[in-house]
Amino acid sequence: MPDETAHPEAGGPPAPRLGRPRWGWELTLVAALALGQSAVYALVRLIDISTRGPLTEAQARLNVEASPRPWFDLVYQLLGIGFALVPVLLVLFLLNRDRVWAAAGADLDGGPVALRGLSGRRTDAVADVRPAFRRIGFDLRRPGWDLGTGTLLFLVIGIGTLGVYATGRALGLTAEILPNNLQAYWWTVPVLLLSAAKNGVLEEVLLLGYGVDRLEKLRVGPWAIIIGLALFRASYHLYQGVGPFLGNVLMGLLFGWLYLRWRRVMPFVVAHTLIDAVGFLAPGILAAVDPL
Repeated sequence: MPDETAHPEAGGPPAPRLGRPRWGWELTLVAALALGQSAVYALVRLIDISTRGPLTEAQARLNVEASPRPWFDLVYQLLGIGFALVPVLLVLFLLNRDRVWAAAGADLDGGPVALRGLSGRRTDAVADVRPAFRRIGFDLRRPGWDLGTGTLLFLVIGIGTLGVYATGRALGLTAEILPNNLQAYWWTVPVLLLSAAKNGVLEEVLLLGYGVDRLEKLRVGPWAIIIGLALFRASYHLYQGVGPFLGNVLMGLLFGWLYLRWRRVMPFVVAHTLIDAVGFLAPGILAAVDPL
């Protein structure tokens, strides 16, 4: 609901003015509904496993079997993927609602946010009320560039991830990650690919597309946005240990910096999907670099 009232036009109803507290509450609720819950559980899980014994003896299991009956397992897996994407639909709805308010004459508590330090130009991000897909670059207008750039990011981050994992295991800071714990059925590979795509869409649309937009409305500076979102990204990976936490901080810093320059989320969706797909389908890669 509007929290203030701007000066009404003559003869018309007052135009709503949406202040910063409203954006803060919206962002907090969306974060808690989506990835924030995972962050809390990941922290508790890290405390749990680290107080039992060395982290190197713990295991982080991904893509676990939900039922010993293949068809029910498939249904559970698809339901999990589908419901995990509901927050993405929610944030796209919220971003599109900005257009409705702007068309009704609402003051979105705007004012340009300067990003010269990152992109070399001033970006009026707060007043951007284009359709949500185009606004955050979650579309297919530049498929070649998105795929090429995303693949390059995948190679950089993928190699770095292997190095961080091996170092973390050697230093006793990382649990053993088992990325595929499903039985070998005809649907296993498609489900793993869908799970990888789900992770890429969920995390990058929420963190980069929606998170950056709302933090800019809160007048948070560019580097505070980059660092804050990187720490949040890393927080829900804490169940894997301190090593993956630090690795995801570095990944988040790179992704955030590049997103503020490009304003397109698709290259990061591509990169994230490829990273998870390779990890899920070729779990032996992690085992090969594990020094323990």
